[in-house]
Amino acid sequence: AVMAYDYFACDMIEAPHGRAPAVATGIKRCRPENVVFTLNTTYALNIAIKSLIKPNSHILISNIEHNSVLRPIYKLASEKICTYDVFDSSKTDEYIINDIESKIKPNTSAIICTHVSNIAAKRLPIKKIGEICKKHGIIFIVDAAQSAGIYDINVNDMNINALCFPAHKGLYGPQGVGVILYNRVEPLRTLIEGGTGINSIDPTMPSFLPEMLKGGTLPTPAIAGFCESLKWLKTLNINKIHSHEEELYDICKNILSENNKIKLYTFNNENGNTLLFNVKNLSSANVAQELDKYDICVRSGFHCAPMAHKILNTGENGAVRISFGVFNTKYEVYELCDKINMIAK
Repeated sequence: AVMAYDYFACDMIEAPHGRAPAVATGIKRCRPENVVFTLNTTYALNIAIKSLIKPNSHILISNIEHNSVLRPIYKLASEKICTYDVFDSSKTDEYIINDIESKIKPNTSAIICTHVSNIAAKRLPIKKIGEICKKHGIIFIVDAAQSAGIYDINVNDMNINALCFPAHKGLYGPQGVGVILYNRVEPLRTLIEGGTGINSIDPTMPSFLPEMLKGGTLPTPAIAGFCESLKWLKTLNINKIHSHEEELYDICKNILSENNKIKLYTFNNENGNTLLFNVKNLSSANVAQELDKYDICVRSGFHCAPMAHKILNTGENGAVRISFGVFNTKYEVYELCDKINMIAK
């Protein structure tokens, strides 16, 4: 476990004493001891939120958030621990920043938002949002589930207090591992108390990271597998990764947009690695089932992001989500579009 942790901490982020970060992962500048492993991004976000949010405070979240952000905040609000408002992230960066500024209150203590939407090609201006947080002394928690390993993230330069992400998406590791990178750590509250392997005679949890938030045994085999994915990612270049995925996105979007029986859902004509669509007069579930017959794997429904689906007006059956990855090819995209057009016909 220690070897796995050390490799991850030193390779994922820029360690003290000038150790260089890995080019591929794109996540830089956080102290290794501030790396906290969890079971997944949902756990990471819950721990980050509940360890940092102060009682009687006001929170801002975006209107494209995954339920891993919406539900913890909704529960805290329902228990009168905090209040929250939702800022509009569906328009331009300038509009987003202005809307955030207009919603900040004297007791606003945190902004929590995704870096990249999990249903469509929408990337939030987290560096600019981080600047707002720094100006107002606000905690900034970022959900990087869809961006870690794909886009550059510098937690120091972007003024991020807690960055949360999984091993199994853009970092190509096993399921069952989530990560919190704490930066400029505020006073934290523990959520789980138990064994940490140190200070066993003390009835309280350690007061320092990562042991403070690390009760019990971690999924060591999965973390070891994560290390192997990071070794592999070192052989790649993060710019080439997202350029490749965005090229596949553009090809698919351009082909499908020519079919008037197919409805595409996009934000501000952005590009990324996730494309959302519906076929007219067919439910998203039916389309996904038909594609499955050709061994093409997509996801239908609401993708744990109800507010984003409401903005895009996808309807009562949600929509079909196509996700492009580093292993996908142009040939596969052409095959995918061909089969979608056949289903629409």
